[in-house]
Amino acid sequence: MIKPWTQRFLKLALEREALRFGEFTLKSGRVSPYFFNAGEFSSGAAVATLAGCYAEAIEASGMEFDLLYGPAYKGIPLVTAVAMCLARDHGRDLPFAYNRKEAKTHGEGGVTVGAPITGRVLIVDDVISAGTSVNESIELIEAAGARPCGVAIALDREERGSEREHSAVEEVEARGLQVVSVAGLGDLIAWLETHDRPPASLESMINYRSRYGTRSP
Repeated sequence: MIKPWTQRFLKLALEREALRFGEFTLKSGRVSPYFFNAGEFSSGAAVATLAGCYAEAIEASGMEFDLLYGPAYKGIPLVTAVAMCLARDHGRDLPFAYNRKEAKTHGEGGVTVGAPITGRVLIVDDVISAGTSVNESIELIEAAGARPCGVAIALDREERGSEREHSAVEEVEARGLQVVSVAGLGDLIAWLETHDRPPASLESMINYRSRYGTRSP
């Protein structure tokens, strides 16, 4: 059964055209029947709904953490909005921080902004692709003496890497971090099966999962 926050997220993603169908060539060279771009959640109402979906998924996971961290750039507005939703809707007023792409050499200096990075840290980002952004975040968090405990993302593509049997999400999980996704490829396919979308879109999605997917339908 598709979770309520997953349904709201997918509906919003289609309305905002953050989720599109067709033929899209990925960095891996694969031709994907869908494409996700979180940058399209570019209005106050859209970000509020998106962050609310994140907050519900995080709460449902039961994960315990002390601080939220957003990697630049897309993670910065995400972590800010998710922190607001957790405080407003779930009574959890948690500190948050994010990084700069380049260290500031004047004023307070440093590479991070916000609360001190301590305790158990939940990373908030849009997706996990090759895992590069997450790996950089893990290194920064550990260098601060804190412990990364999980990653919250919008969409898990649930597909193998081009040169490996496991997905980037599974590789992050293998490092001991819990991954919370608002939606996954399986959710998207199940959602499309009950909505008025072109049949070719659904068929191509199922074929793509059969060829590259890591999780059972």
